[in-house]
Amino acid sequence: MSYLNDRFPGIWCPGCTISIALKQLVTVFEQLGFKEEELCVVSGIGCSGRAAGYTSVDSVHTCHGRALPVAEGIKRSNEKLNVVVFSGDGDLLGIGGNHLLHTSRRNVNITVICLNNDIYGMTGGQLAPTSEKGKKTVTSPYGSTVEPISAFNMLKDVKGVFYARTTGFHIQHMKEVMKEALEWKGFSFVEIRTMCPTNEGISVGDVLKKMKESYEIKDMINGDFDLGWHKND
Repeated sequence: MSYLNDRFPGIWCPGCTISIALKQLVTVFEQLGFKEEELCVVSGIGCSGRAAGYTSVDSVHTCHGRALPVAEGIKRSNEKLNVVVFSGDGDLLGIGGNHLLHTSRRNVNITVICLNNDIYGMTGGQLAPTSEKGKKTVTSPYGSTVEPISAFNMLKDVKGVFYARTTGFHIQHMKEVMKEALEWKGFSFVEIRTMCPTNEGISVGDVLKKMKESYEIKDMINGDFDLGWHKND
């Protein structure tokens, strides 16, 4: 069972790791033995938000920033469903940031896969809440003057949630943390760090090389990590 429909592979640019992440997610669905009728994929707006349309399970493509409250409503109406949100950093941490605070605080039993490329990619490369300080974009031509928002810092003190960070290069690690997140009884959040090759003007090889060189897998010790996971028990 592939969990992907005949539209896949998707419309994403060459070098974008969104399709890689979606493929790994459905691979984990298969490994866990999920039935299609037991799943619902919810997404917001943006490049990552297009992913819901490529799944063969029930899916909802919501308004910008509203994936989490829609997913929570679906889960509360049918506790037996495995509800997965697949969207981007602009959708989940920008316009949807307030929903992240409160959905996690209520510890709703859903899994969130967040593709974080540090930019608003689909709309032309604007500065995002996750963009690094100094980053030059079409709306910050001289470099961003503010610190980026951190999903980890938003979630680290919320009791009962699961958080993990990986990259589009670390495929095996990505699958491991996705599996653990889907098995977690409560709110789980997987942040996949990636890049937008189109807006950054770099090649596919450079995207993967940068991911490889910039991150390494570490155990979580007092929140100090590059890649790893954190459980708030």
